Amino acid sequence: MASVYRKSYTKPLPAGAETFSRAGEKHARWKDHAGKPRTARVFTGRNGAPRISVMAATYTAKYRDGSRIVRETATGCRSKDAARAVLKELVDRAEKVRAGILTSEEDAIANQQSVRFNLHVDAYTDCLESRGTTAAHRTEQARYLRRLAEDCGWGMLADVQRDHLERWMVGQARRQMGARNQNAHRNAALAFCRWCVQTQRLLKSPLDGVAKADEKSDRRRQRRALTADELGRLLDAARRRPLLDATTVNRGPRKGQRVVRVSEHTRHTKLRLGRERALIYKALVLTGLRRNELASLTVESLVLDTPVPHVVLHPEHEKNRQGSEIPLRADLAQDLGRWVADELERHQDRARAAGAPAPDRLPANTPLLTVPTGLVKILDRDLELAGIAKKDERGRTVDVHALRHTFATLLSKGGTAPRTAQAALRHGSIDLTMNVYTDPKLLDVAGALDSLPALPLSDQDADDAVRATGTAGGAAALAPTLAPDWRKRGQTPSSADMPTGEERGPNSRGARPRIPRGARERGTPPAQRAGGKWSGRLDLNQRPPDPQSGALPNCATPRRFGGGSLLPAAGGAVKWGERPGGPFDRAAGDARRSARRGSGDDSTPVHLAASVPVVAW
Repeated sequence: MASVYRKSYTKPLPAGAETFSRAGEKHARWKDHAGKPRTARVFTGRNGAPRISVMAATYTAKYRDGSRIVRETATGCRSKDAARAVLKELVDRAEKVRAGILTSEEDAIANQQSVRFNLHVDAYTDCLESRGTTAAHRTEQARYLRRLAEDCGWGMLADVQRDHLERWMVGQARRQMGARNQNAHRNAALAFCRWCVQTQRLLKSPLDGVAKADEKSDRRRQRRALTADELGRLLDAARRRPLLDATTVNRGPRKGQRVVRVSEHTRHTKLRLGRERALIYKALVLTGLRRNELASLTVESLVLDTPVPHVVLHPEHEKNRQGSEIPLRADLAQDLGRWVADELERHQDRARAAGAPAPDRLPANTPLLTVPTGLVKILDRDLELAGIAKKDERGRTVDVHALRHTFATLLSKGGTAPRTAQAALRHGSIDLTMNVYTDPKLLDVAGALDSLPALPLSDQDADDAVRATGTAGGAAALAPTLAPDWRKRGQTPSSADMPTGEERGPNSRGARPRIPRGARERGTPPAQRAGGKWSGRLDLNQRPPDPQSGALPNCATPRRFGGGSLLPAAGGAVKWGERPGGPFDRAAGDARRSARRGSGDDSTPVHLAASVPVVAW
């Protein structure tokens, strides 16, 4: 049942049309925009107005698709033969779907290729609205896409190609378009193509791989943070300027003179306006809110009866659509509370003047602060009155969003941890907080250098550094109290307390001391006893060997050191024992020493006396 035909439709009777009767039916005769005479049958519409029935200029194809559903598709052809060629292609594709050669998804994608690009853009904006995006975002995305369609020649969805967008970006860069603006158009096109893939309008995004423009090397607007002194001057100028403008002549020979007289009501209104503008600037600096976020706050959003006063930012008004509770500093909370109380008093006065009952609270949807749409121009005038330059010597500007940069810089300057500053700014990346929103020029880098260690280059500088650091006398003040003495029992010696080679005596060899003949020091550590199986390297954690279990209860296995043995002493202590006839037997030792003196042989190692200090573990 495939066929092509021209549809008929109705439209209002053209202006200046002449009506006449033909074969008992009413007709109209007129000339179209090209000056050609046209005739059509006239009938009465639903609203009683006369209408004419005309035929479409192009043909429509009617066929059964792969699912055997009757479809009507506009061919866009004015020739019947061309329309039949389009119909044949549609029928062939439907047969391939029924045969399994093509999938239904591929068939649906093929049907979308001949749809006008702007119709897809309209469907895309409807989808964005269903996602809950703002009207400003939808308008901006549609504007980017329609500009690309016009400049790149995208009449149909099949016309979208990667090289078209790349050539457009190169051409715009040559025309001095900023990199950020180029990337905004690119991102809109990529998001649109991804949506087309998800909705089976495209099989694959044709714009994948388009490189971004380098925004870091082509930053057109760099913002700077304000200092504390500049903030004070800005708030003072914001309070004074409304009344100052009202009392100053704007034109004529007396331009600039404050000679205009205003009524008391006007004076009160201008003072209130100046107070509100100063409060707007203060809220932006102390909360880090964006202009639109601050404008969305209502009286209901202000919460002051909690331990931490805050304002509630709803998800639909926040940039990341998550919703947040923004804490308020005590002075800002008091200022906002007084402002709301004054607003309630004004509403009550107006109600009493109108003879209505005075409300006990403001309506919940009352704006907390009336943020004007032209706040950028208002800020420029306040900066001029305060004597603050719009641009600094590096070309960085001050605008409304620069107050958010000021908030981030003041947090870093006050010593706030980077992760805390990131949470206060509600950023998804710490790099954005530290490298974009923090002004390094206002940070106390010179003060941070004082925390670096002193590096003297001469003896005099070294003495000065020692006295400055409190280490006069050779060691730090805490070293004698914290470092243990190796000469005391039960303490671990530090490297500073270990004896040097000269202190060890003339028989010392490097790090392994040897005990001179006749040594009888009872306090000598076991590591220095001749014949002991100890490492020659000075250990910073010297201790006697661990006891090992033996056959007898409460008795450690004897371990020999040069012929001696460790035996349990009374009370659980262990001391060097004496074995009769062994190397630690006093009588046998005296006899051996006498024999060596007579023979002159000093090669036999010297053994310590049997009576040695008790070592407990």
